[in-house]
Amino acid sequence: MNRRLLLKLVVAAFAALPLALPAVAAEKVTVFAAASLKNALDAANAAWQAETGNETAVSYAASSALAKQIEAAAPADLFISADLAWMDYVAEKKLIRDDTRSNLLGNRIVLVAPKDAAKAVDIKEGFDLAGLVGDGKLAMGAVDSVPAGKYGKAALEKLGVWPAVESKVAGAESVRAALALVSRGEAPYGIVYETDAAADPGVAIVGTFPEDSHPPIIYPVAILAESRSPAAAAYLDFLKSEKAAPFFTGQGFTILK
Repeated sequence: MNRRLLLKLVVAAFAALPLALPAVAAEKVTVFAAASLKNALDAANAAWQAETGNETAVSYAASSALAKQIEAAAPADLFISADLAWMDYVAEKKLIRDDTRSNLLGNRIVLVAPKDAAKAVDIKEGFDLAGLVGDGKLAMGAVDSVPAGKYGKAALEKLGVWPAVESKVAGAESVRAALALVSRGEAPYGIVYETDAAADPGVAIVGTFPEDSHPPIIYPVAILAESRSPAAAAYLDFLKSEKAAPFFTGQGFTILK
């Protein structure tokens, strides 16, 4: 009887213990994102990880460089471009899932100067940008490839001042690299996104380019065709949700519907 009683007590004790549930492994989403998104997207990603436990690995660079990496089969799950052209480039090569593509954000381009030397500039047709730059350089993203550089060149052409400043342009590998040239005082002026200017306390906006002086600034997003992350779709839904919107609008982006 004592043995039976002992056995019952042991069985009851084990039955009372909580069941050990298998740990749920966190999923990771690898994102290729335009350099200008860094501050806003870092904040959004931190919120997403806190909510879901899932992680993101983000590569920030010029959209042109990222598109070329995707073409070269670099492993990634999502692409957020700073213009339509580079998303079209990867789409034409069947490298995205077309049904996941949408226009996520909008932006503006501005003229910036080092904060301690900033004076307002009236950006209009024929304004003397060359005179303002003087013997210095006009920092921009590379005008043939980096979206911010392409938008900037289009605006300067529309305003009739491109021929006068073309030789003064310091083309950078990304818009953030152009921003750094101004912030460090290596260029007296630069053309960047409004959101970049907001992210760097070393610069000040001295003028905003008219929206009709360049094509609309649109950031499209899509899941890549070779994505293997089970969390990619949920992550994309989060970026497009009301929860994520404040992280983007807080940096100066507009939400596109």
